[in-house]
Amino acid sequence: MPPVGGRAERGRWTLIAVCATTFMLLVDITIVNVALPSVQRELHASLTGLQWVVDAYAVSLAALILTAGALADRFGRRRIFALGIALFTVASFLCGIAWNIAALDAARALQGIGGAALFATALALIGAEFQGPARMTAIAVWGSTVGFAVAAGPLLGGIITDSLSWRWIFFVNIPVGAASLALAVSKVRESRDADARRADIAGLLTFSAALFLIVFGLLRGNDAGWTSAQILGTLIGGVALLAAFVVVEVRQERPMLDLSLFRRPAFVGVQAATFCLGAGMFALFPFLSIYLQDVDGYSPLGAGLRFLPITAFVFLVPLVTRRRAARAQLRVLLGGSLAIVALGLALMEMVSPGDGWTVLLPGFIVTGIGIGLANPTIAGAALRVVDPARTGMASGISNTCRVGGLAVGVAALGVLLQHRIGTHLAAAGYHGKALSASVASSGLRAAAGNPRLAHAANASFVSGLRLIFLSGCLVLLVGACAALLVRPQRAGAAEPAPAASP
Repeated sequence: MPPVGGRAERGRWTLIAVCATTFMLLVDITIVNVALPSVQRELHASLTGLQWVVDAYAVSLAALILTAGALADRFGRRRIFALGIALFTVASFLCGIAWNIAALDAARALQGIGGAALFATALALIGAEFQGPARMTAIAVWGSTVGFAVAAGPLLGGIITDSLSWRWIFFVNIPVGAASLALAVSKVRESRDADARRADIAGLLTFSAALFLIVFGLLRGNDAGWTSAQILGTLIGGVALLAAFVVVEVRQERPMLDLSLFRRPAFVGVQAATFCLGAGMFALFPFLSIYLQDVDGYSPLGAGLRFLPITAFVFLVPLVTRRRAARAQLRVLLGGSLAIVALGLALMEMVSPGDGWTVLLPGFIVTGIGIGLANPTIAGAALRVVDPARTGMASGISNTCRVGGLAVGVAALGVLLQHRIGTHLAAAGYHGKALSASVASSGLRAAAGNPRLAHAANASFVSGLRLIFLSGCLVLLVGACAALLVRPQRAGAAEPAPAASP
């Protein structure tokens, strides 16, 4: 039933606060991509430094979503929500005043911690305030906010970066955060889980450390050498901590990650598909932004406008197809949508040196359609293949897989891009890791006005771009195959809960 009387007003304010903060934290994932070349110019960042602008946020967000949800259940969802807003707002200010790339990366990690608190409590706050049809309406409004944030990010980033500076993509969060914090304190009702126990600290530490070490090893591999003790030790340590995390969760009475969910092939298929979409597609956006601005020569606003064929379809496709999608089998819809994204990346792989951006347009449109089909399918599928009592954890795992895929994908695709650029430049007579790293992070600006080097830089960057398009395509096809693990059922139907284990 919908909220009544004063509760109705409180429900509206709660929904406004949740939607405003959700928009803010999701825009900060996509808005940064367009600003990266401007960040590189002002802060003289390497490719690794730019990758950390995305990955510092994504790693802390992915590592803490499940823990933030558990803390909210125990100590109060409004309290954790308010703390998340405050932390995210302060971190946004620190991002805006960053004096070098290390300071920006550290502030982005702090943003991710605040973002995890906001992400983990959004649906819980809506669920505590609304019931029945009103709850479904509120969740639909929140879902539309998510779609609009993803669609608007690149364009907003271009407008703000062009008209003010890249620093203002962070400063604009401050008034939004302040207003949302005031609403949270004065209008949002506190709620908690009476059965919640102590937080899973051991699980938090092992999982977050594992994710950090794996991403760090991938980002540093090209510079330090893949056979160096530093990189081998980092990657082996990350895998070992991931194994330790599994052991810790098996022994926990109330783990933050219920590993028994992964005994269901359908659940594994959904999470693998989610990870592959983040790693194979969303991780490409930082490199596409560098290409459009530092190779093709467009302004931040020009790059943002050219992303519109992707983002517009991401927003519109779910609205147009929601009725037919509800009647489709989950595995067909999920696998088909990822295969469409893979086809779009295969079309982008046809780009050649000297081509205008329009050669990417067919691929942009096709990937936008595929993502538009995949996003709502993933959001619903993660919940439909588990028992109703576990939907909160399932949603948290799905968000962790999506953002974790983004973090790992940015690191891994950057490795391939820089390696291919270095190989191509060496074949053209230009040697040295410093030059390949410079071309990877700043495109033709690395040539410093040398026409011959600019030609080689153009060809090498496009060669690297084609390689990561192909790699992303293969990752998406793996995700599409994983979707076949989802049992045949209608997208609107709930899977019956299995019998309890003896």
